[in-house]
Amino acid sequence: MAKGRPRRRGDGASAEAEVSDADRIIEAAMARIAEDGWGRLSLAAIAEAAGLPILRVYRSFSSKSAILCALSRRIDEAVLAVPLEIAADERPRDRIFDLLMRRFDALQPYKPTFARLRRDLVFDPPAALAAGAALLHSIAWMLEAAGIATTGIGGIIAVKLTVAAYLAAHRVWVGDDSPDLAPTMAELDRRLRGIERWLGMPGRDYREAPTAG
Repeated sequence: MAKGRPRRRGDGASAEAEVSDADRIIEAAMARIAEDGWGRLSLAAIAEAAGLPILRVYRSFSSKSAILCALSRRIDEAVLAVPLEIAADERPRDRIFDLLMRRFDALQPYKPTFARLRRDLVFDPPAALAAGAALLHSIAWMLEAAGIATTGIGGIIAVKLTVAAYLAAHRVWVGDDSPDLAPTMAELDRRLRGIERWLGMPGRDYREAPTAG
């Protein structure tokens, strides 16, 4: 699985330092969330864990939620770094399945963090909304990479139903300790089958009520 990296801004040593700071801050935040939870997490604690002055954290991120969204972008880049090979007769459902499983693979090092976030974010609605918006953005890009339209009424529905399918599989993934993530794959496949007609299938009728499984 290819490793994603934050975007570089600028040139030379300053850009290298900025990327390094962002990586250190993200990794420190993920480790502290897994250990202490989201509610007790402070930017000062992240700076301490990253071994950076808090000013460097301030310059890179505006909030805890911004750090979480930066991780989401980094995961997106890891998933999208390797072009998807699309066979002419391949179902759109199979393509998005492959990309979402890539996403779970990229998230594996942060599983304890996301297990904690699933419990903690319900008590921080603004952070939950920010994370939800980032996930909608990410899933839209996954669909685009799979050759599935995300515009118009049908595209918007496809994005939202795919987010729901992904979140259902995510609930399984956080407790899935199998080496091949077989339970996660089974749940994701089941959920995507339930919304298949919204994933670019010819002749679909957007007036039909979707079945999410």
